[in-house]
Amino acid sequence: MKNKKGFSSVRTLTLAAMLTAISIVIGIFCKSFLDYGIIRITFENIPIIISGIMFGPWIGAAVGTCADMISYMLSIQKFEISPIITIGAALIGIVSGLIFRIKRNGFNSKRIILAVFLSHTVGSMLVKSAGLFYIYENIYGSGWFVLYRIPLYIVIATIESIIICAMLKNRYFKRYMISRGINYELQ
Repeated sequence: MKNKKGFSSVRTLTLAAMLTAISIVIGIFCKSFLDYGIIRITFENIPIIISGIMFGPWIGAAVGTCADMISYMLSIQKFEISPIITIGAALIGIVSGLIFRIKRNGFNSKRIILAVFLSHTVGSMLVKSAGLFYIYENIYGSGWFVLYRIPLYIVIATIESIIICAMLKNRYFKRYMISRGINYELQ
């Protein structure tokens, strides 16, 4: 049987939907219990990054977009949904997927760390922060306090890198990645 790409595989679609659901649950949990006023610690991007790594940038973007929009609808929010923040979530999946599609046969801890930090730099620190700046600037007249997100996401990206590297050492992830034709040498 020919290996199907993208959403044409039922297995890929199912795993992407499961990663979306996991991201939503983590996001709602973190928004409920790890919200300290303007500082919110969240690890909802772990499944988005994993989807980008496993399935590529476009499925990673779809998982990020769906997770962000559904998570927003299910949680209690004060503001309307921001397309800029949703684009930031999609970019997390795109950037993490592109890191692994540039050179397909290299899969190691360094690339995972690079994927996590670059996806957070582009998606969380730049795009989502710009979206939050715009929201807070229009409502409160000042949005410069969103700069706290830079050191916060450096810490979050470090923790997520450790978690993702540990998860991807699992034999089931290894078997799945090898079945997709990806050289899997995680150290």
